[in-house]
Amino acid sequence: MRLFAAVLPPGRVVDELAGAVRPLRELGRGGAVPLRWTGEAGWHFTLAFMGEVDDAVVPELTARLAEAAYRTGPFSLRIHGSGHFGDRALWAGAAGDLDRLRLLAERADAAARRAGVPMEEHRRYQPHLTLARTERARGADGAGGDDLRPYVEALGGFEGAAWEVSELALVRSRLPGTGPVGWGPGQEPRYETVARCPLGPGDGGPPAEGPAGAGR
Repeated sequence: MRLFAAVLPPGRVVDELAGAVRPLRELGRGGAVPLRWTGEAGWHFTLAFMGEVDDAVVPELTARLAEAAYRTGPFSLRIHGSGHFGDRALWAGAAGDLDRLRLLAERADAAARRAGVPMEEHRRYQPHLTLARTERARGADGAGGDDLRPYVEALGGFEGAAWEVSELALVRSRLPGTGPVGWGPGQEPRYETVARCPLGPGDGGPPAEGPAGAGR
């Protein structure tokens, strides 16, 4: 199954961001590059993307992620500002205890590697919540992120309400199976939370009992 570890914002935070994003959808009708918007139900901050994981590996992976979560204390986070990846995607950023968020991402990545999941080359973690992707393919001579600038500027001043991150989620992503490159009109991945791993006291010690200490 196709898996990733993530922080999932609570419903009130999603609703707040959705209200700010709603007017942006009109920009595409006003001449800005049209975008394929992601579904609100799937909004998340990816911590570690694992790709296809064999079912047999999932129990150990879950246990190691639970241990990593337990070793990381709860922290405050809020959605803040926006940015883009080249001409490919528009995203909302994060503010708050980013050091703790990055630590959780590092530990999630390490947990997956220890469970035997082949991970991509390690890169510095950049927290982002993907809001939309460009509809059309762009060549090497494209305008880079210039076409996304109206969206970035419109959302740049957004400051969401803070919430306390108290768990790491292991999420399954089911990709659409039709259309070019796996996509068709109106299609997007479907997400299913496979496991929820509570954050612990943050002292680095193992839990007294339960699956979080398995696989050590």
